Amino acid sequence: MSKLFSPLKIKDVTFKNRIVVSPMCQYSAVDGFANSWHLVHLGSRAVGGAGLVFTEAVAVAPEGRISPDDLGIYKEEHVDFLKTITAFLEEQGAVPGIQLAHAGRKGSTYPEWKGSGKVAPENGGWTPVGPSEIAFADNYAQPIALDLEGIARIKNDFVVAAQRALKAGFKVLEIHGAHGYLVHEFLSPLSNKRTDQYGGSFENRTRFLLELVDDIQKVWPKELPLFVRISATDWVENGWSEQDALLLAKILQEKCVDAIDVSTGGNIVDAKIPVGAAYQLPFATLIKRNTDLVIGTVGLITNASQAETILVNGDADLIFMARELLRDPYFPLKAGKVLHDDIAWPNQYRRAKN
Repeated sequence: MSKLFSPLKIKDVTFKNRIVVSPMCQYSAVDGFANSWHLVHLGSRAVGGAGLVFTEAVAVAPEGRISPDDLGIYKEEHVDFLKTITAFLEEQGAVPGIQLAHAGRKGSTYPEWKGSGKVAPENGGWTPVGPSEIAFADNYAQPIALDLEGIARIKNDFVVAAQRALKAGFKVLEIHGAHGYLVHEFLSPLSNKRTDQYGGSFENRTRFLLELVDDIQKVWPKELPLFVRISATDWVENGWSEQDALLLAKILQEKCVDAIDVSTGGNIVDAKIPVGAAYQLPFATLIKRNTDLVIGTVGLITNASQAETILVNGDADLIFMARELLRDPYFPLKAGKVLHDDIAWPNQYRRAKN
């Protein structure tokens, strides 16, 4: 059997293969509620054979959404339809995962097909928050700098969201600490200019994330995996760097986080990013080689042979895929053929297997 289709066990959860549906915003919710679009979107990728299916970034508070159309888990009423989704994913043999997120200064913006920049309050927008009063871009709103009470409130929002995620049937929880959203904003010295215990030194800038991990671990079952997604670099001089990311990963390992989902960028609007095939893999490999964590890699991984090579070389343990799985929800089924693995197809589709 290929490495791509070999099972992986983390704590009490076994993934049937190493293909992960990366969190991908759908901008299709109303007041945070999941609906039939989310069921079909996520369900199709489970039918298509992915081992772990993550939701899009799910906001822990209304003002934690990227856009007014984001999924949320800030109401108890959000849980019911999410239960329907997780049950279907498990019926198809996929592990349901949820990414908990707060957009921070990148909140209250339009989905790409509706416009760009900030959404005014009269159109359903809000004033975003961040570690400092620094806007992400000229057409984004200037955030309000969080005070200590505000930081404590958001940490509690994450904890309550984790409890709801468990009720909804998710088996993997990921903290979104990447792509210029709130956690990443605290980590990077380019977006965090605070002078209190949450700013300045590496220790202070990582405090918010590390406290989140501690708080969530109090309510998230020890037998279920906890992931953290990070951006391993800002791609800008004097910003968050790969060495910062490695040091953070080692601390997260000490805190018994199970896996790091390694991405890059998203915090600086004009960063020069050398995009190309598997362009983020070296950052994942750096952390893989220097920790005992399960490591996921993402970024323009588009074919089975490429994914298999990454795993065989020991550069990562999980292959997170986004755009390729938007183009082809059934990529895993086709990849099985490419790698000569006789993987199971849904009974309803078996006639098309050969």
